Amino acid sequence: MGLGTIDWAILALYLLFVLAIGWVSARRTKSGEDFFLAGRSIPAWVAGLAFISANLGAQEVIGMGASGAKYGIATAHFYWIGAIPAMVFVGVFMMPFYYGSKARSAPEYLRMRFDEKTRGFNAFTFAVMTVFSSGISMYAMARLIQTLHVFDQPFQHLGLPQSWIFHFAIGVSALVVLVYIYMGGLRGAIYNEVLQFFLIVAGFAPLVWLGLRQVGGWEGLKTTLGPSYTHVWAGMAHPATNRLGVDAFGLVMGLGFVLSFGYWCTDFLIVQRAMAADSMLSARRTPLIAAAIKMFFPFLVILPGLIAFALTSAPMKSPPSHGVAAAHAPAEQGVIPFKIDSASGQPALDSRGQPVLDYDLATPNLLLRYFPTGMLGLGLTALLASFMSGMAGNVTAFNTVWTYDIYQAYIRREASDAHYLQVGRLATAGGIALSIAAAYLASRFNNIMDLIQLVFATFLLGMFWKRATGHGAFTGLVCGTLAAALHHGLTLPDGSLAGVKGGWIAVSHVYPSEMAQNFWTAIWSWSACFVVTIAVSLATRAPDPARLTGLVYSLTPKVGAEAGRWWFSPLFLGAVVLTGTLMLNIIFR
Repeated sequence: MGLGTIDWAILALYLLFVLAIGWVSARRTKSGEDFFLAGRSIPAWVAGLAFISANLGAQEVIGMGASGAKYGIATAHFYWIGAIPAMVFVGVFMMPFYYGSKARSAPEYLRMRFDEKTRGFNAFTFAVMTVFSSGISMYAMARLIQTLHVFDQPFQHLGLPQSWIFHFAIGVSALVVLVYIYMGGLRGAIYNEVLQFFLIVAGFAPLVWLGLRQVGGWEGLKTTLGPSYTHVWAGMAHPATNRLGVDAFGLVMGLGFVLSFGYWCTDFLIVQRAMAADSMLSARRTPLIAAAIKMFFPFLVILPGLIAFALTSAPMKSPPSHGVAAAHAPAEQGVIPFKIDSASGQPALDSRGQPVLDYDLATPNLLLRYFPTGMLGLGLTALLASFMSGMAGNVTAFNTVWTYDIYQAYIRREASDAHYLQVGRLATAGGIALSIAAAYLASRFNNIMDLIQLVFATFLLGMFWKRATGHGAFTGLVCGTLAAALHHGLTLPDGSLAGVKGGWIAVSHVYPSEMAQNFWTAIWSWSACFVVTIAVSLATRAPDPARLTGLVYSLTPKVGAEAGRWWFSPLFLGAVVLTGTLMLNIIFR
């Protein structure tokens, strides 16, 4: 594909804005608190947009479109069940502990509430996962640029090998993220995330509108795809009667409780944005503002996948005259191309001998097919912004946890604030370097399972049960991690070979889908962590209640709303968001 001059100009302007925000933020970054927590000076609406944008990485923008094409509107469960309730919970109940304790990170809260070994376990596992997550975003972006042939013409003009495009994409993205985080710290990342949020909305809203016109609107989509694609709760009574391959209990418990609350309530990458807010009330409103917006994100990121699949199932005879032909997607095949087998160079086949669609290209190819010059540049910039947002969020979380929870805790306990500020900047460079290594590792092994969601059991008991002990929390975390690994090693998704996706110990159970396996792995690991933490806590000495003030719900003064402004109270805002989410579930049931 070829980009026009205006497309390149939009992309270049975006990169200049990103670097400019980092430079401006650097002028206000004078201390460790400025660098790691933006001086706790971010307004609620800015923190709220950053809170949601930090999650708008490759998994959300590309992955949700792919899931929409594969599973249909039921993918919205990842929002309406798997995000909104947890975001309301963290705003109403958990932010008073995070913000009020003045902890600089989630692992540091665990040290305050439990002990050093619990903090250390969480800090090391979290640091490793942020590096891998950043690397995977970097790898996915480079592969997408390579697949969409964005830089083919410039490289051909310069006489450079096409294989260098992958390395070029990784290098440039790493350099840009390094510069603006090194200069501006968390403040630079937050304001860039706000910019990226508006870019993503501006890039994808027209795509949904143009796509719906091609399929005859929502009614046309329902007619083309059928009820299994356009109803969120259809067939959820049994795994065999819905496209996700899970039943209602596995969905609500595995996704809606364990994975959702484990991510939104305890992942420091997300929580850090709220901790940078300018007051306790702003910190509590931050996830609620994000939740109110996120309710409608299925229409922005999932619908393109459904539209792409509808156009692939019943492709147009020719694309519209104003569009650009999608890469590797001939008109007779539709928008979503076949997945190519790397060994043979031919379309990959499933167990029935049918070509497998490459769902990851559903949204990008829809964008390439229907966006004219100018809008195409905006759409591609929105894609790149989503990847860079994911990378930057992981890097800012990594440099904070490394500096305070690893370096200060275990390497140099007593040093000046200026020293830790410099360590944080060096950790940013180190995190970027490790992310690059992870990106190349992902090119060889890109199925890395996240086992840290179970930490929510520890936070839940720590915040709401004063009897929980440090020994119980640490033992529960270790046992929960082992339970997750054991369950993964003994189970396998249907149609998969034993190894990467499970069954590497033995195959004792086969799940209908990989999603079902993930949900039940989360359920078993969380349950093990929860039960073991309680058992060990009851068998060990109870902590002194005097040191738990501000760290446990029953021993913390309750935070109320501002006088005379009840409609701004987190409890009221949370109720409004939950009611809206319930209505969406009913409408699309």
